Amino acid sequence: MDNTYILLATAISFLITFFSTPLFIKIAIKAGLVDDPQKRKHPANTHTGIIPRAGGLPIYCGIFIATSLFIPLNKIMIGILVASTLLLIIGILDDHFDTSPYVRFFLNIVIALVVVLFGIGIPYISNPFSSQVIFLDSWRITVDFFGTHTFLVFANIFAILWIVSITNFVNWSKGVDGQLPGFVAISSFFLGVLAYRFTAHDISTTTVALFAFIVAGAFAGFLPFNYYPQKMMPGYSGGALAGFMLALLSILSWGKLGTLILVLSVPFIDAIYALIRRLVKKKSPFYGDAGHFHHRLLTIGWGKRRIAFFYWFVSLLFGFSSLFLQKTEKILAFILVVCILTGFILIIDKLNVIQHLDNKNLTSAKRRKE
Repeated sequence: MDNTYILLATAISFLITFFSTPLFIKIAIKAGLVDDPQKRKHPANTHTGIIPRAGGLPIYCGIFIATSLFIPLNKIMIGILVASTLLLIIGILDDHFDTSPYVRFFLNIVIALVVVLFGIGIPYISNPFSSQVIFLDSWRITVDFFGTHTFLVFANIFAILWIVSITNFVNWSKGVDGQLPGFVAISSFFLGVLAYRFTAHDISTTTVALFAFIVAGAFAGFLPFNYYPQKMMPGYSGGALAGFMLALLSILSWGKLGTLILVLSVPFIDAIYALIRRLVKKKSPFYGDAGHFHHRLLTIGWGKRRIAFFYWFVSLLFGFSSLFLQKTEKILAFILVVCILTGFILIIDKLNVIQHLDNKNLTSAKRRKE
């Protein structure tokens, strides 16, 4: 497979998404797949005006058509396409009806189970502090599903947890115009580059790399319509599809879980912080709020373009770093990001408290004058 073939597949994915998005914008408006802040008073909203949702539709078309044209469809690829189709349907229904997050979470597990039954699993994870690995394939059960398949209990349970987690974590980082498609395209590209170094599952390195570049092309094709001021939102269909694809690519590129965590360090840390914050406040971790990192940046005056570029820059920086850093170095880099981001959040919180007190004192002073 030469570079021309890869460039053509990526370009086709990009062009299909790019040229189909205006059509899907019209379809979304007619079908009522829109986000109106006046009717849907979600605390995480950062936009004004009525914006079409269902960005997953053009992205899915770009990925599905390019994959069908350029990649030989073995059991794993068929499983990915089947599962992504089911996920798109769930996403479109949510974009229209705002389904319960508990229902979405359960269906995420079902979708992850589907791809696992088609052969995707995590047989081992690397020990970041040594050359040894932790094997997860010791307990095996044989099942018949589109042929005989050996179900590696621990390996596949871990894969399901990983896929469901990344699907949701990435979806949470789509609150600002252009934020999600940019860092997803960058992350997919670097996972594709890394895939060339290893052989994974029952699928060739070139197939994994090509699929990663197709995913990158599709999200890049959607970016011009989601960039500020956005003409279409990813919606749950686009956000969930983004996380699902990145989770699968990190597994297929020979278990680059640590690499994905590093490249998605800001969304990953933000998601963990959000879960902890909600549990501490005795709130459901499944319901969204306005406490994500991009919301905090908005409160201190960052514009939406700057926030999107910040997410892209971090993904690009650690994407390049992942090509050269070893396992321990990746862990240290991630710890550094945790420290910096935690400090940044604390500073933002402090500034918000000071601003709140200043506003309160100003209001009190005005009342005294009156």
